[in-house]
Amino acid sequence: MTDPHISDASRAVLDALHQRRSIRRFTGEPVTRDEIVAMLDAARWAPSGLNNQPWRFLVVQPGDPRQEALAGCTKYARIVRDAGVLVAVFLDREACYHPMKDHQGAGACIQNLLLAAHALGLGAVWLGEIVNQAEQVEQALGLPAGRYEFMALIAAGRPAQRGSSDRVPLEKLLLEAL
Repeated sequence: MTDPHISDASRAVLDALHQRRSIRRFTGEPVTRDEIVAMLDAARWAPSGLNNQPWRFLVVQPGDPRQEALAGCTKYARIVRDAGVLVAVFLDREACYHPMKDHQGAGACIQNLLLAAHALGLGAVWLGEIVNQAEQVEQALGLPAGRYEFMALIAAGRPAQRGSSDRVPLEKLLLEAL
């Protein structure tokens, strides 16, 4: 039975949340400039404390020597090399005002970017391990030391695999029964 309070538009958003998966293999077919802009535009509409929008993006496309430099910063080098586009997400320390709120906002920003990639028919993965080499990443990208805090590298492209995932049952996550 369908809940009459959930509209078709709402159902489409909920379906996207349930269907998005991390994709780690790409076909090599290019990602268009319009698709990149659409992902970045969705990311910038994430909520942030005081609407300060402290996130910053650096886009690396195939053929850019920084792609290989980034591959050298992670054990997931294959994913970085094969991506149709890489988006490095940073917090601008000069735009931040509260560490926890700004980090939460960065997470929302990254989720928006991943959902936009899914909506566009692209596959994407949030590479987190690479943050352990944040200094090396800043150097690989030619960024000034200390100004930006590296949050994640998103690898996106045309999917060459189907994603899969499991979730813990909701009942196990609730501190109190509904």
